[in-house]
Amino acid sequence: MKILLLGEYSRLHNSLKEGLIALGHEVTIVGCGDKFKKFSVDYSIYARICNDNKIANFLFKGIRKVINLDLEKIEKAIRLYFLLPKLNDFNHVQMINSDALETYPILSRFLYKKLFKKIKSRSLLICGDEVSVVDYWFQNELKYSVLTPYFDDNSLEKDFQFPLKYRKDSYRKTFKWLNKNCQKLITSDLDYEIPMQKVGFTTTFIPNPINTDKIIFQPIENTNKIIIFLGINRLSYLKKGINYFEKALEIIREKHTDKVEIVVTENLPYSEYISIYNKAHILLDQVFAYDQGYNALEAMAKGKVVFTGAETEFLNQYQLQEDEVCINALPNENEIAAKLSFLIEHPEKILEISKNARNFIEKEHDYKTIAEKYLACWEA
Repeated sequence: MKILLLGEYSRLHNSLKEGLIALGHEVTIVGCGDKFKKFSVDYSIYARICNDNKIANFLFKGIRKVINLDLEKIEKAIRLYFLLPKLNDFNHVQMINSDALETYPILSRFLYKKLFKKIKSRSLLICGDEVSVVDYWFQNELKYSVLTPYFDDNSLEKDFQFPLKYRKDSYRKTFKWLNKNCQKLITSDLDYEIPMQKVGFTTTFIPNPINTDKIIFQPIENTNKIIIFLGINRLSYLKKGINYFEKALEIIREKHTDKVEIVVTENLPYSEYISIYNKAHILLDQVFAYDQGYNALEAMAKGKVVFTGAETEFLNQYQLQEDEVCINALPNENEIAAKLSFLIEHPEKILEISKNARNFIEKEHDYKTIAEKYLACWEA
């Protein structure tokens, strides 16, 4: 089977590709690599002219400011258009979300229509901000969501431009068109499955694939000094509740000065990010979540103790106890600091959660097993 995967924001599609290839299929990824993260793709539609040429970048920013025309989005659309002749001979295509091409919605629909003339089997993956997910967040029925900081302070609108764009009619039209023209809607974790179900969509829930052959478990041997890692992505700083982690770390610095080493990085490419957090015992991932995102899962596979989403819905889904495989990080710096302190004072708990985390990933997120679930969904 020849499979085309459009878009890559977290390494989900790369891990899925690895699982599908291991099962004997041929897979191609088309995408931008997600800006500074630089994820691997087979065909890139990254806007090199707009971003890498300093003179052009300065000029295009001026054009965007004066007439509100984003030439970076147009460059991506042009690059995909010229790729289309190479993207005909596929049995299935999956979009990572409705904005997988990262261009203007009207151009997305034009390009999708061209592509869909040749590829009849299609799926839309819901694994991040999306029209119906954002719609449900706006109902404000959850105790919190990634939009909680925005609801608390509407002046932060600029910091939430990525999720809020899905409120626009143009993005809504693209999502509705894709929903009509894709046979399957697939959700990757409970943060998206819950909203999609609440607003009445029929979805297939398939957990994120993690390459458990490539990602090696790293047994924790020395806990004399606990290393805590926080990798900041400024684009999602407020959405992930990173400010709560920063405040909690200040508490920990004062309380456990001699017992911890705190490592904080910002906006690193994926490969650098991974190499730096490898030596950590504890990784601080995100606060406003009910389930784990991709970074958390990869860290758990290595045996890190991850502070992330692990709410009651997640525990019920996988029949787990609280803080058994990862630590549920709540939007309260004092609670986060208290849980960090407990681990620092009881390093044997770090060893226990580390092993539990790896076992959980092998059981629920193995990339080959997950690839089989995707194939079964696409072919159903």
